[in-house]
Amino acid sequence: MTRAVLYDSTRCIGCKACEEGCSKRWGLPYNDAIAKEEQLSEHKLTAVRTIGDRYARKLCMHCNDPACASVCPVAALQKTAAGPVVYHEERCMGCRYCMTACPHQVPVYTWNARFPVVRKCDLCSDRAATNGPTRCTEACPVEATVTGDRDALLAEAQKRIKEKPGDYYPKVYGVQEGGGTSVLILAGVPFGDLGYRADLPNGPLPGLTWEVLQHIPDIAMSGGVLLGGIYWLTSRREAVAAAEGGPSRGKKVR
Repeated sequence: MTRAVLYDSTRCIGCKACEEGCSKRWGLPYNDAIAKEEQLSEHKLTAVRTIGDRYARKLCMHCNDPACASVCPVAALQKTAAGPVVYHEERCMGCRYCMTACPHQVPVYTWNARFPVVRKCDLCSDRAATNGPTRCTEACPVEATVTGDRDALLAEAQKRIKEKPGDYYPKVYGVQEGGGTSVLILAGVPFGDLGYRADLPNGPLPGLTWEVLQHIPDIAMSGGVLLGGIYWLTSRREAVAAAEGGPSRGKKVR
């Protein structure tokens, strides 16, 4: 079973309960001011956008062959067999290649934190073993978001289109885009009208990503990795020192 989410934008009422449910899962703040924000940030890992009289959700698409994971030099991002693309904070060295590679512009960075990390939706991977619903699914009062097996959700999406062809754009987003994703989307208008990438190839993206990255001068690439490695090592040294009550960077040891 491959865990997935189906988001039906024709059913979404813009209540943003999914946002609040996601924030609670991550222990992030959520208030009226944050609710008004319609973009992803370090304190908002899914966002409901208002587009005319329609709504659209932005969240990690959990690509079947994720470009973010393919460019990470320390395997901090990983596509699991269960479906979610998860992030291993302890491995991350802060290079942020994942942010550049993601075609959906999903990963965010905690720039103001003492020890910055990447943040992104993980499809509530902590519930994957028990097949439990994601928090956004659990919070949605109109079943605009549902969790389940990807094949079953794809069949359900196709059934909805067949039963009410006048309500839907005749395609399920995420079946082939970028090699396919674990987030499937239904809409009443072309997906590009709702802000989703409509220009992605049907094949996996990692190969194309490296074709672009290889044109970056080697010294810039190697320098970035070197600086990222230095940053990772010094950050971890400070974290260990703080945990043990010892001296951190900038303090002399006598």
